[in-house]
Amino acid sequence: MTFATTILTLYPDMFPGPLGMSLSGDALARGVWSLTAKNIRDHGLGRHRTVDDTPAGGGPGMVLRCDVLSQAIDANVPEGDPRPKLLMTPRGKPLRQDRVRELAAGPGVVIVCGRFEGVDERVIEGRGLEEVSIGDYVLSGGEMAAFVLLDACVRLLPGVMGKEASGTEESFESNRLEYPHYTRPREWEGRTIPEVLLNGNHAAIDRWRREESERITRERRPDLLEP
Repeated sequence: MTFATTILTLYPDMFPGPLGMSLSGDALARGVWSLTAKNIRDHGLGRHRTVDDTPAGGGPGMVLRCDVLSQAIDANVPEGDPRPKLLMTPRGKPLRQDRVRELAAGPGVVIVCGRFEGVDERVIEGRGLEEVSIGDYVLSGGEMAAFVLLDACVRLLPGVMGKEASGTEESFESNRLEYPHYTRPREWEGRTIPEVLLNGNHAAIDRWRREESERITRERRPDLLEP
């Protein structure tokens, strides 16, 4: 079954963008997943296809209208569509690897890419949008965040990565950051590969990798170790 993605955006020409290259691009060409980008402005109002208005109560910027966005959603997401509807926003729940795995195991996603100051709260409630954040910073719009989320999901689809273990031994898969990697040459600028990785003792290698993973996690992301 193809992992089907629908993007609602004011800039559909941005897609597939980087998702059309490398592993995700190859998988897209093979039909492992699909991407359809729809222009929210197609449902804008009047001659100028207006999609936004000033915020109620005053304040800077503009807000994406609920009537326009709801029409865009309804026109492109059939009733009963089982795919989760995601709104990329900095106020959303932080995207974590466990949620990525849940999404990748499903039929696909609908992603709404916000712009301006935000989206009218009523359409978030009325269409059951799940708010998702990729980090504690603000972007110009949700498109870049959509790229991140989709790349994280697509690489986990069956047949995308060359080696299944590649997806299970990485950072965040067990609430730990990934251990260090090395390859040839054996020595570079006076720095050598740790001897434990060269002696062929797989039990010792596994133990070293586990200890290094825990050390790096304690140093950089101690919050991941909290119960």
